[in-house]
Amino acid sequence: MTGDGGFAAEGFAAERFAAEGFAAEAEKSRRELLAHCYRMLGSADEAEDVVQETFLRAWRSYQGFEGRSSVRVWLYRIATNACLTALQSRKLRPLPSGLGAPSDDPEGPQTMAEPGFSWLQPIADSRLTDRPDDPATVADRREDLRLALVASLQHLAPRQRAVLLLREVLDLSAADVGQMLGMTTAAVKSALQRARSRIEQAAPTADDMTLPTGAQERALLNIYIEAFERSDTTALERVLTQDAVLEVTPSLSWYSGLQTCIHHLRRAVADPGTWLMLPTRANGQPAAVAYLRDGKGTHRAYGVAVLGVRRDRIERITAFGDAALAGAFGFPDSVRAAGLSTGTLAG
Repeated sequence: MTGDGGFAAEGFAAERFAAEGFAAEAEKSRRELLAHCYRMLGSADEAEDVVQETFLRAWRSYQGFEGRSSVRVWLYRIATNACLTALQSRKLRPLPSGLGAPSDDPEGPQTMAEPGFSWLQPIADSRLTDRPDDPATVADRREDLRLALVASLQHLAPRQRAVLLLREVLDLSAADVGQMLGMTTAAVKSALQRARSRIEQAAPTADDMTLPTGAQERALLNIYIEAFERSDTTALERVLTQDAVLEVTPSLSWYSGLQTCIHHLRRAVADPGTWLMLPTRANGQPAAVAYLRDGKGTHRAYGVAVLGVRRDRIERITAFGDAALAGAFGFPDSVRAAGLSTGTLAG
C-alpha cells in the first residue's frame, strides 16, 4: 500500500470512528426526543417518524456539526424544526373535551366524528423508558406528558408550543431557543408569555400537587378493570370524583359530573365478561388496553383507556376507541380468555 493509500485508510477509519461515536451519543437522546416530538405533534406515530427523520438528517450532516452546542441541543433543533414543518400541513389533534362544552343531555345520542378525524393519541410509557413502572422514572415524566397538558399544547400556535417546551421542559435559555427557531430573544420571550397565558388552565392547582402513589394508582386501576369485567358500576361510582369527566373517541360528545358519567358507564359495561382489560401505563398515568368480546367468545382489541387520578379518586376517563392502539402498546389484537379476570395483574 502506498503512503497516500495509508493516509486515506487512516482518514476513513477516523471518519468512521467519529460517526460511530456520534451515533452512540445521539442514541442516548432518542427517547427524550420522542417525548418532545410527541408533545409537539400529539401523535406517537408521527413523533416516531420525526425522530427517525431527525437521526437521518443528523447522520447526513454530522461532519458539518461545529460543536457550538451539545449534540443533544443540536438534535433538538433539528427535531423541533421538523415538527414545525409537519404541523404546517395538518389540523389540530384534540380530545373531545377540547371541542366544546360537555353534553347537557344524558339521554341524547352521541355525535360521532367524521371518518378519518385525527384525534390526540396516547403514548405508552414503555416507548419512553426501559422501566415504565419505576416510581422515580414515572414521577419525572408524568407531569410533562399527562394527557390534559398535551391536549392543551395542541391548541397553541406551533411556534408558541415549541418555545414553551424548549424553555419550560428542557430549560434552554431564550437566546438558545431563538437561535434554534430563527427568532430574536425578545420574540422568544413574547411567545413564551403568550403560551403561558393560554396554558394556565392545564397547570395543576395547589390541590392537585400531591400526586397519588404508585400503590394508589394500581388500586384504582384494578377497581376500574374489575368493574368493567364484572359489570359493577357501583364500584366505579365509589371511586369517581364528583366532577368526573368521561370522553370516548371517536365520539365528539363528552360528559361531566359523577351521575352523568355513571349513567353512560352503565350503558358501556354491558354484561359480565363482555370486556377484558389488561393493565398498562400511558402518558405517565394508569391505563388499560380494552378488549370487547365478539359472538364467538374471542375478545378483540377495542382501544386504550387512560385514567386521570387525583389522590385516591379517578377524576377523568379518556378512552380511545382505536383497535390499532393495542399493537402500539405491545399487546395482541385479540385474546381468547373465557372467564379470565385480569384486574389483579395491574399490581
